[in-house]
Amino acid sequence: MLFVIIGTDKPDSFPLRVATREAHLKYWADSGTVRMGGPFSNDEGTVMNGSLLAIEVENRAAAEKLLANDPYTLAGLFALAEIRAWKWLLGAK
Repeated sequence: MLFVIIGTDKPDSFPLRVATREAHLKYWADSGTVRMGGPFSNDEGTVMNGSLLAIEVENRAAAEKLLANDPYTLAGLFALAEIRAWKWLLGAK
């Protein structure tokens, strides 16, 4: 089942994001669940300020467990993190 994780960074947390980014990327690469993902940024594209991940897992509980152990979550980066069931309809699969 597909789920989308949307994380919104806390204000002024760009240094924390940068400091934990390598661990975050490795964690999700090693999970084998990511179908697409990347950071949100300001309108100029110069400062990352959130994350979007589309993951394929068995159920919501699995998505919640992955999010709970994400280095960004553990570091307290997100002001808000949302998990939503998702159907991939358009674009490459």
